[in-house]
Amino acid sequence: MSQTLTPERVRADIAELLDCDPAEIVPGEDLFDLGLDSVRIMSLVQRWRTAGATALEFPDLAERPELGHWTELLTGRAA
Repeated sequence: MSQTLTPERVRADIAELLDCDPAEIVPGEDLFDLGLDSVRIMSLVQRWRTAGATALEFPDLAERPELGHWTELLTGRAA
């Protein structure tokens, strides 16, 4: 059973991998600058595919590693 992706879920998943509070992530900040790397992005791709974003690919996230962009891409809503 797939779960629905929400802006809150996207933010929480990223924060979990960065080991920080979700509120600390600014929508326009480069997530690589916060410590995210390609291995963690692949982990998020797999997690979010399972949650229903079946067409999601690594380049979709790596080309613009920002919470705001990812949230818009995955949920159609702002972060």
